Amino acid sequence: MNAKKKILIVDDSEMNRALLEDMLSEDYDILEAENGLIASRIIQEQEMDISLILLDIVMPVLDGFGLLKLMNKKGWIKNIPVIMISAETASTYMDKAYGLGAVDYVSRPFDERTVRHRVDSNVILGEKQKDLSSRLAAQIYEKEKDNRLMIEILSHIVEFRNGESGLHVLHVHAITEFLLQKLAQKTDKYDLTPKKIALISNASALHDVGKISIPSEILNKQGKLTDEEFEIMKSHTVEGAKMLKDITYRSNEPLIHISYEICRWHHERFDGKGYPDGLKGEEIPIAAQVVALADVYDALTSKRVYKPSLPHAKAVEMILNGACGAFNPLLLNCFKDCNKELDKKLKEVSFDDAVENSIQNSLVRTLKTEGSEASERTVKLLERERNKFKILSSLSREIIFEYNAVPEMIILSEWGAEYLGLPAKIFNPADSTIGKKVFTKKDFSDLFKKVKRSSPEKPSIIEKYLLDIKGVKTWCKVYFRTMWNDADPPELEGGIGKIVDVNDEVNEIKYLELEVEKDYRTGLLNQKAAKQKINDALSQSGKKFALIMFDLDNLKQANDNRGHLFGDELLEHIASVAKENTRTEDIVARIGGDEFIIFMEYTRSIESQIKRIFKCITSKFEEFDVSVSMGVACSDEATDDYDKLFAKADRAAYFVKNNGKNAYRFYDASMKDILQ
Repeated sequence: MNAKKKILIVDDSEMNRALLEDMLSEDYDILEAENGLIASRIIQEQEMDISLILLDIVMPVLDGFGLLKLMNKKGWIKNIPVIMISAETASTYMDKAYGLGAVDYVSRPFDERTVRHRVDSNVILGEKQKDLSSRLAAQIYEKEKDNRLMIEILSHIVEFRNGESGLHVLHVHAITEFLLQKLAQKTDKYDLTPKKIALISNASALHDVGKISIPSEILNKQGKLTDEEFEIMKSHTVEGAKMLKDITYRSNEPLIHISYEICRWHHERFDGKGYPDGLKGEEIPIAAQVVALADVYDALTSKRVYKPSLPHAKAVEMILNGACGAFNPLLLNCFKDCNKELDKKLKEVSFDDAVENSIQNSLVRTLKTEGSEASERTVKLLERERNKFKILSSLSREIIFEYNAVPEMIILSEWGAEYLGLPAKIFNPADSTIGKKVFTKKDFSDLFKKVKRSSPEKPSIIEKYLLDIKGVKTWCKVYFRTMWNDADPPELEGGIGKIVDVNDEVNEIKYLELEVEKDYRTGLLNQKAAKQKINDALSQSGKKFALIMFDLDNLKQANDNRGHLFGDELLEHIASVAKENTRTEDIVARIGGDEFIIFMEYTRSIESQIKRIFKCITSKFEEFDVSVSMGVACSDEATDDYDKLFAKADRAAYFVKNNGKNAYRFYDASMKDILQ
């Protein structure tokens, strides 16, 4: 039997709480709080378990509006729908409640049928919204993960052409992310939010993409470059930036913008003596500054065709002493304070001793034939794949694993191990009880029978297996990348793979996006989605627009005289009429309660259009006289955005409401202070 959903009743009146509990306790588990402060403690502890809050307005200590403000600040309002319950019926109270995120408003004295209907509907819709949001977040995460992987693959192409191992990309990513996090702790000068740090770190992988254009004889020259050759080498900054700038249809993407900055300016120096543009100080974007330091540090500590690697301490000394050019003093201070942590962080990018020993054993076996270039390439590719697995598994929320033949083990990604309830390393997996929770012995046998010898450059296969996930047999896909050595007969070195549910609803992403954008009652856009679309239209067009905002003057009368079900039908009718009387390209949204907006292009006939829309909306609905107060604001400045237009339209609507209602007015300067 499914556990009951939890409802939190917040009211200072014990009698009111008892009445609501009597109405709802048969179907729900009831939690109680006598004021907002006590309720906040309960929410803090049980946020993910509470399905709905019934919240009074007037209470001691912390009132209902105070709790709503706290829920917005803490982000709780996103997960828990709130229905206001109050004897206060003034529209200002309702407007404020809806403005703070309440999904519904129920007036006292309580009508049991109305309360149960509102509670049941909002619990169901709230759970659906949570499910849709989490599924959309998962889909978006998959997209972002794939984007990161594509960036890494492109970077590895550059690394491979440059004769490097591929670790440089991983190191620069790790160093960049680490330094940005430390810099954010020291100063708020650069507005380094977690999102921005992730964006810069991912873009860092493209810092040397311009080297694709450099002739290989210069790129891989073992001796010192001539002045002419060095000038050609320096051009990789401009060429890389040009490649990114030429991506016409994606030029406004933040990732492209950050990548451009990094590609062009990661060889600039703080004293203006870098290249290609001689930028100085804070003229150099912070993304390029940090990647420049990460690039220099890893170049010093890594082996190259033209030099051996330097110890960590020596590299730090050279950077701090200015031997590698001038860097931002604040960034150097950050680097100095955390360089020991950084050294430890980079060691984590490589596998631990057990896996390193496995790689060494592989090296011994694969180099039986002295001077075998193919064997050396195989080992390098194997090391590269393992290091890619390491960093990708740390980013992924899916079951990623590596299979090692020597010593025989499965290494699960951190999230995968936690999800399955298994240790991260499973030795002798084909025979162990723990290993059989992931694969049976027959799975291993079948897998390796079906795997044909293939080159390490393209060794991917896809198989289906019946996986035991938390005691439930589930059909899954296993994406398995195998690696072989060059012994005769060939021996399996290991493989890297991931396990995904066959029933993943990949094709539903567009549906989910649309569902999350919709208002649950009317099917129109919600305020968040409408705001985004309106701001996009205003920023990308030289056209003039009008924003119409209106609310129902008599929704309470409809609810009181005809019942709340009729009130809901009235809202749906208004939404339908507004949609029918606007064009496909217009934006129609319900922004909360009985408030709606319409956004359309401003034309010569705008007044006649608005007059027609107003007339249709205010026509009778099932013998009920519909009345609305409507305000109209027109975009007349390049700086106009949704918030400014809405504020103007809202003031115009209040002007109508204060002067007889059931009319429309265009905003003018005389209304500027109407709400103040």
